[in-house]
Amino acid sequence: MRSRPLSVRVQVRFFTVCDMTTRADLARPNARRMLNKVPEVTVYFWVIKILCTTVGESLADYINETLGFGLGNTTILFSALLIVVLVAQFRARAYIPGIYWLAVVLISVVGTLLTDFLTDKFGVPLHTSTAVAAVLLAVVFGVWYARERTLSIHSINTTPREAFYWLTVLVTFGLGTAAGDWTLELTGFSPGVSALLPAGAIALLFVAWKLGAGPMLTFWLAYILTRPLGANIGDFLGLDPDEGGLGLGTLGTSLLFLGTILAVVVFLTITKADRTELVHPDATDA
Repeated sequence: MRSRPLSVRVQVRFFTVCDMTTRADLARPNARRMLNKVPEVTVYFWVIKILCTTVGESLADYINETLGFGLGNTTILFSALLIVVLVAQFRARAYIPGIYWLAVVLISVVGTLLTDFLTDKFGVPLHTSTAVAAVLLAVVFGVWYARERTLSIHSINTTPREAFYWLTVLVTFGLGTAAGDWTLELTGFSPGVSALLPAGAIALLFVAWKLGAGPMLTFWLAYILTRPLGANIGDFLGLDPDEGGLGLGTLGTSLLFLGTILAVVVFLTITKADRTELVHPDATDA
């Protein structure tokens, strides 16, 4: 019996080992396939993610308020930097820790600034910003799933999936900022106490995941909640003691966390401990 052409065998193999990929996706002849472009979700992932959200809050406040650069100018500056880094991220053929996490840091800053811009410049209430961001996130997820038939972060190996992924990340930062600030507005808690709310919610999601809750749902909910957690930690470290903080200031907090992020990223670059193709080799087999 005549053997199948090589291209057909490759497509059949990919469909067999990657259960979250559709036949329609495999049939696209022009799909740009790469190694998975996001890290494995380990403790390193969550540590850096929380550090990034803290930097997003403290660094935005430092440049906007302490340096007096202005909210609009700060938003334009970091948006331009984000575009440059995302171009590098999209051009890469595999996950590169330095580029990936720099993009997350910048998205955390931009997401914070965009929400602050709507609140401070246009007077949009935080409950409205929260509702709009939640609806927008649902729309992004809906379109992403309708096109790709998966929301798995273990198969971010085409340009469209990567675009959906980064758009989702940006919206989650905006949602987390608005929801977190709205919660503080409603409760009036101090920064230290307020950090316990998202931390407790994340702990409950972890328990739910361990008990069998959907991994994609629990992952993205936890991802959203890390934003107010990191922001509250940043406020707690940066504010003066008479305001309920430790008095490190926005610059001190930003430098401390940026240095920690750099150290962990260098460690991951050397050890490759968060490379998904090493943990899920079938997920990127094409």
